[in-house]
Amino acid sequence: MATVTTLKKPIKRGDKEISEINLQEPNSGSLRGLELMAIMRMDVTQIRKLTARISDITEAEFDTLCPSDIASVSADVVGFFME
Repeated sequence: MATVTTLKKPIKRGDKEISEINLQEPNSGSLRGLELMAIMRMDVTQIRKLTARISDITEAEFDTLCPSDIASVSADVVGFFME
């Protein structure tokens, strides 16, 4: 399962702008070393690490997201656990 998060403010990567983040459903390997309850609470540090593992953006690029985009990405990540 995968989901796409559309960004309100695109990320700059060189001359390119990234306006969407493709998130893949996490597996046990991508969750290694992370706290599941912290992810469920949308802890930004944990979401940042996991997003870099399951998407096409880096942790440094995650750091440039505006607050509303962080909330959108976090909600989509937590959504993987809500079935």
